[in-house]
This record gives sequence, C-alpha cells and structure tokens, in this order.
Amino acid sequence: MTDRSVSSDVKALVFDVFGTVVDWRSSLIADFTAWGAKRGIDGDWEGLVDAWRGAYVPSMDEVRRNPARGYLALDTLHRRALDKLVVDFRISGLSEDDLRYMTLGWHRLAPWPDSVSGLTRLKSKYVIGTLSNGNVALLTNMAKHAGLPWDLILSAELFEHYKPDRETYLGAAHLLGLEPDRVMMVAAHNNDLQAAQELGLKTAFVARPAEYGPHQKRDFKAEGNWDIVAGDFNDLAAKLGV
Repeated sequence: MTDRSVSSDVKALVFDVFGTVVDWRSSLIADFTAWGAKRGIDGDWEGLVDAWRGAYVPSMDEVRRNPARGYLALDTLHRRALDKLVVDFRISGLSEDDLRYMTLGWHRLAPWPDSVSGLTRLKSKYVIGTLSNGNVALLTNMAKHAGLPWDLILSAELFEHYKPDRETYLGAAHLLGLEPDRVMMVAAHNNDLQAAQELGLKTAFVARPAEYGPHQKRDFKAEGNWDIVAGDFNDLAAKLGV
C-alpha cells in the first residue's frame, strides 16, 4: 500500500550501506576463507570479521574525542584495527599486500538479494544515494563491484563527521539542495533513523536480521515511529508508489 503523503513530499532517499544495502559479514568471511586457502594462510576468519566490525564504533568515537588530530577516513580506521587484530588472532606471515587486500575487502561486499532490484525501482522516481560512514573511494568501488545504481555518493568523509553527528545528515540535505524533510534516510539500524528523524529527515526502516549472523542482538524490528517500515527494498519501493 502506497503512503501517498510521504511519497509526494520526499524527493531523495539516502541509504545507510553496511548492513542495510550490503551483507558485510558473509561477504568478508567468504572472501577471506577463499583467499586464505589459495594463499595457504589459516585463520579464524569468522572471529576476525566479527571483531573487526566490533572495532567500528570505538574507532569512530576515538576520532570524535580527538578533533585536533583531524578526521581519519574509514579505510584508515579499518587498517589500524586490522593491524591489531591479526596479532590478536595469531594470523602470521602476512605481507603488506596481504593486509591491503584484506582492508579493501570492505570495497568488495556483496549486496543483499533485493538491493539492486529495489534500488533500481526507487531510482526511477527518486534521487538515491549513499549516506554512509564509508569513505568515498570505498563506497564508489563497492558500487562498481556490486552493481549498485546510485545517483551519487554521499559520505561522512565529505563532512568530516561520522554518523550520528548532525553535520552528516544535514550536510547531505544541503548538498542535495533540499530541506531535511524532503530527504528520507533508509536504514536497518534504529539508532541511525533516530538521529536522522531528530534533525527533520523522513525515515524508513528495512530489517536485516541476518546482518550479524548468530550474534545479532538488535534491530530485528522497527523500534521507533518511522515513516515507513518495509520488509526489503522492493517492498519499500511499493510503499513509495514505485
């Protein structure tokens, strides 16, 4: 059923990417398992990937706490975390090329099954773009790899603020030339939507209950008064009249 009041007001949709559009966990585990087998490198890839994602928020918080040091892109944060994790997980014999390959694994993530078809439908009516903590190169390479049909790449890197900082959401609306209430934030994470909603953006929740595999503890369902709750991107498109 189309929500005509929302669909007529919104002109652009911006998407959280990790977990919402792409399946980072399964992608990285499969990538490193196959790569490690070819290279003769054995590792607890599942444990490493989960720990790597666990370092995501703390690493961004460290940037926030130390503004005098300057903004650091997510690729840099990923590499710093990886350097520690390969020691913790006792994965030895890695060259600089190996560490670079692993860091760029975040550029090679696979989309959820509905992502490309749903985004393609939404693109026929709305401007669609990322609004992710990933840096521009990461998001661009990911889009090329996964066939994601974005109209534009919006990244925390452009604003030098990571979500949920207000500068990221309002900066996206500004670059789109739209008032915040003409922009809809789409995410599988309730906290992302809450931050966007508080700044006047419209919101859409799409559950991704397999994002963290067996370790998922939250975001199984909508936990706020979001404008739209959809089962996947094709359902979102239908609810927006596409």
